[in-house]
Amino acid sequence: MLEMANKKTDDQPFEKTLWLTADKMRKNIDASEYKHVVLGLIFLKYISDSFEELHAKLIEGKGEYEDANPEDKDEYKAESVFFVPEIARWSFLAAHAKQPDIGKRIDDAMVVIEKENPTLKGVLPKEFAKPNLDKQSLGQLIDLVGKIALGDAKSRAKDVLGRVYEYFLGQFALAEGRKGGQFYTPESIVRLLVEMLRPYNGRVFDPCCGSGGMFVQSEKFIEAHQGRLDDISIYGQESNQTTWRLAKMNLAIRGIDASNVKWNNEGSFLKDAHPDLKADYIIANPPFNMSDWSGDMLLEDSRWKYGTPPSGNANFAWVQHFIYHLAPTGIAGFVLSNGSLSSNTGSEGNIRKKIVEDDLVDCIVMLPTQLFYNTGIPACLWFLSRYKNGNKNRNRKNEVLFMDASDMGYMVDRRNRAFDYENDIQKIAKTYHNWKSDTGTYEDIKGFCKSANLAEITKHKFVLTPGRYVGIPDEEDDGIPFEDKMQSLTGQLKEQMEDAQKLDMEIKKQLSKIGFEI
Repeated sequence: MLEMANKKTDDQPFEKTLWLTADKMRKNIDASEYKHVVLGLIFLKYISDSFEELHAKLIEGKGEYEDANPEDKDEYKAESVFFVPEIARWSFLAAHAKQPDIGKRIDDAMVVIEKENPTLKGVLPKEFAKPNLDKQSLGQLIDLVGKIALGDAKSRAKDVLGRVYEYFLGQFALAEGRKGGQFYTPESIVRLLVEMLRPYNGRVFDPCCGSGGMFVQSEKFIEAHQGRLDDISIYGQESNQTTWRLAKMNLAIRGIDASNVKWNNEGSFLKDAHPDLKADYIIANPPFNMSDWSGDMLLEDSRWKYGTPPSGNANFAWVQHFIYHLAPTGIAGFVLSNGSLSSNTGSEGNIRKKIVEDDLVDCIVMLPTQLFYNTGIPACLWFLSRYKNGNKNRNRKNEVLFMDASDMGYMVDRRNRAFDYENDIQKIAKTYHNWKSDTGTYEDIKGFCKSANLAEITKHKFVLTPGRYVGIPDEEDDGIPFEDKMQSLTGQLKEQMEDAQKLDMEIKKQLSKIGFEI
């Protein structure tokens, strides 16, 4: 099943198979409620798998586990594994999956897990005993999830849980009619942002953190480059409580400190959970073109240094919110809709102009379509830097790097695109870092990248669409002389004209047979 998911083909990935099967069991329960049920069970299976794997090693008692007590909570805490009491273990619940009280048993399991693991307090769903949740379907769902390995070492290495979470979040967002990008960001985009920002140490901030994917990828990046995980601290905020719970679970299973990931239903604009934070890295995917962001209530807000954003679109409210929270040497990378690059609606054009003139824009990347599961809105990446006159790199004041990646990536299936790590993500990230570096080998590549100065951007009236700067790629020279090409084209044209004359004569002949005069 997992092998099928790793192929770059049109075959149905296992996440989709799992979703279709799970969704058939939903019956009369809304997607917003069912989300708690499915993802809660997946989380429970994950921590139970992790626990059972270590539990077996402790019982065996070999090597470093000699004389260890398999029921001692400290043994699990030492290896960042959640302690799961017996009544909450998957094997116990699976054995009772067909019992009429299975819903209450799962709720009880969630309660004891929170009791034994304080970092999960108030996070886990306890809605399995609700009358509208069909207990036969719940038993079938337990059987289905039970067939997937999630928390053992092999599955953790493949990030099976992350892939299932990402796919399910996208499907639930579709089912609930939410705007694209609200719950999660596809791995391709997150990984590209992280590879370009390189958040090795300092404070990492995401004020619309969704299910926490940006933080997870930052930690993976540091691990991959043999850095120290305790060199970064994460700060986040999420207005949707369901999504915040998912973020807390997502971070908890990876041992990431989520104490500064806050929830409030008022959102980042009305209630900033970290008002004094100045972050070294900001990485975010805010909701695209959000119209109901309470802009009319924030007309005089101190964050609007470059102009008051239009009340009907929050794009430049987010941009200025990010700028407000950047440390003096900080850098931000975030996703926005393509409209942010050229729109002059309300005050957007003037705000964009002032931000460019203040030399904050570092890089713009045009993304291909179909990267998001649940929106077709064209998107781009913005990179802002507070410190372009060095910052361990070359002086690039009044310069902006434009990259057009709209033709990059591969089709995972008929609807969804992804970036290949080596051919796409590394190409874009290395181009950016070569452009920044004192010793880099950066060169403009027609159709892909262009380093433009302020005069060129001014000439384009501060429109930041990469296509205006990188141009169209030259056609590859196939080695055929021009004269030969012209002779070949002339011959083809002559043949086409002769065929057209023959067809015309045949049409006239057939029409005359049925009495039409021409």
